[in-house]
Amino acid sequence: MKNLKKLPSKQLEKFSNIFTQLGLVLVLFIVYITLEHETSKKTVAEIKEYSSEKIYLEPTQVFEFVKEVKTNPKPKAIKPQIFIPEEVQKVKNDVVETVIDTSEDEPVIINADDIVEVDIPDEDPVINDVPFINIEDAPVFKGCEGLSKKENKICFDKKMKQFVLRNFDAGLGNELGLHSGIHKIQTQFLIDDKGNVVDVKIRAPHKRLEKEASRLIKKLPKFTPGKQRNRPVRVRYNLPIAFSVE
Repeated sequence: MKNLKKLPSKQLEKFSNIFTQLGLVLVLFIVYITLEHETSKKTVAEIKEYSSEKIYLEPTQVFEFVKEVKTNPKPKAIKPQIFIPEEVQKVKNDVVETVIDTSEDEPVIINADDIVEVDIPDEDPVINDVPFINIEDAPVFKGCEGLSKKENKICFDKKMKQFVLRNFDAGLGNELGLHSGIHKIQTQFLIDDKGNVVDVKIRAPHKRLEKEASRLIKKLPKFTPGKQRNRPVRVRYNLPIAFSVE
């Protein structure tokens, strides 16, 4: 038989069970220590505003974000304070006003019998140009003599219209190629204090129409001048001329 003491591997096999048991005991001890170890408690803050609701967005949905504007509170109105002044103290005024009469001349006594009344004529007021509608005595057109003031004005307008119809070249509008319709020429002139036509003003849609209106007014006869407060004055007269083009 071989000698077992001379084989070290055979001797270690005798202690293998012991080593296994010691290892199990050590592992169990470590597990026990780990389980018995106390861990520190941790607290988590709970946010109440957290919402777990899910929002689903459509691809074509458009959201608009609006920024909230903070409104500052209006300051309270401060009531104005009223200050009542103290009573005014009365102060004696020692200053005395003196009036000195320096007139040395004696008053002049006027006798009523020595007063002479003198009539001073009032200066005649300056009368400017008077419109035909406001004139007291209108200028007299040839053929309207001997009529009342009202009848004279009516006769003057009638004679003026007849004069325009007889002397104005109404066919000039077609020659100028004006558009169809009614065209107007505004004329204004003064009948001076001698009955002559002066200060002629014309406004027309064409230069040739202005010349025609000027030719017409120059053919007017001499008038008997109009009067205001029985004085011959210049009278302003407006003569509108209207003609149609077909």
